[in-house]
Amino acid sequence: MIVGVIGSGGREHAICELLNRSKKIKKLYCFPGNAGTAKIAINVEIDTNDFEGFKDYVLMNKIGLVIVGPEKPLVDGLVDYLEKFKIKVFGPNKLASKLEGSKIFTKRICEKYNIPSAKFGVFENINEANNFLKKSNHPIVIKADNLASGKGVYICENLNESYNAVKEIFDGKFGIANNVLIEEFLKGEEMSFFVISDGISIKNFDTAQDHKRVLEGDKGKNTGGMGAYSPSRLIEKQLEKKILSKIIKPTLKALKDLGTEYKGFLYAGLMIIDNEPYLIEYNVRMGDPECQTILPKLKTDICEIFLACCNKKLKETEIKWSDKKSLCVVLCSKGYPENYRKKVEIENLSKIELNYEDYLFHAGTFEKEGKIFSIGGRVLNFVSLSNEFINARENVNKYLNKLNWTGGFYRKDIGYKVIDK
Repeated sequence: MIVGVIGSGGREHAICELLNRSKKIKKLYCFPGNAGTAKIAINVEIDTNDFEGFKDYVLMNKIGLVIVGPEKPLVDGLVDYLEKFKIKVFGPNKLASKLEGSKIFTKRICEKYNIPSAKFGVFENINEANNFLKKSNHPIVIKADNLASGKGVYICENLNESYNAVKEIFDGKFGIANNVLIEEFLKGEEMSFFVISDGISIKNFDTAQDHKRVLEGDKGKNTGGMGAYSPSRLIEKQLEKKILSKIIKPTLKALKDLGTEYKGFLYAGLMIIDNEPYLIEYNVRMGDPECQTILPKLKTDICEIFLACCNKKLKETEIKWSDKKSLCVVLCSKGYPENYRKKVEIENLSKIELNYEDYLFHAGTFEKEGKIFSIGGRVLNFVSLSNEFINARENVNKYLNKLNWTGGFYRKDIGYKVIDK
């Protein structure tokens, strides 16, 4: 069959890499893709915001399955639109995607269905928010309600930081803001927990631990993710049962009560406190870089999994995994997550020869006249599978040292809680 993947990041390159191995696929498109996907798929520059134009391209090129990588097309309702024309799409519909599209929508569900999460307040203007902050203990968490590419969350240590966060949100840093969400700060350890659903049944899709902060030791500003490792060191059977029974299943029930169902990846960002899970946020797609970390461990044909979800036959599909450990380090442009240079050549890429079970996924890259250049804040993802996390990190660091890209930087301590004990 012919398959199309929407997106241009490391997540989409990882998805394309696994799809490229499938015997079911004869042609693969990526919209718009990057320099990495160009080697295994046909990259197409097309405006996916133009639903009709994109639909016409899909039909004209006989694309039988569309996989939506990033959140924006899901939140905007691309799945609903394509399904009107009997096009198979992997990803949740517009209403279900509000789990990520509106943090307040999700908090209201938590409140109604007794899903454990941080105590919160919703405020409609700066004065209301600031008056509340004056009476609050710090640290405190302040969130933009809408999509913010993983960057609309502030962990504020004092009142001045809180005032600044509220001002930036209402000033439109992440788009038009009618509300701001303020939450208590939960002290524990974060974990990323993934499930996949066809609207009827759900199956676990492994776990990971993401490193969001830009600086080593998990300090500095939040980013889209500086690296990750899988599985999470926290996961065990009892905790897994609690996550499913207290968080995932009540959320899916809430959506059913709203008259819809969930199809696709569901990513729960959790805080684990004394072996009890609390929901921080939902993403309605695979995380990035968690996807790059988890997918290399997948043994089952990923195309079969996507089709099973679209055909409501997930229950019949066995998902098999490697028992190896996986670690991913993200190479970023200098200056990320703030201002950074673009169109910087990445020399020495041709010198990188990957060993078996090691991977290089492109993110913010493009090719011109045989040379690879950076275009985004997060540029490359190096991944290694090994029996031990420390060996995986050593493998990744060897590649990064050999590449020696002067236009970028990376964290050398990814996985430190499971390695540097």
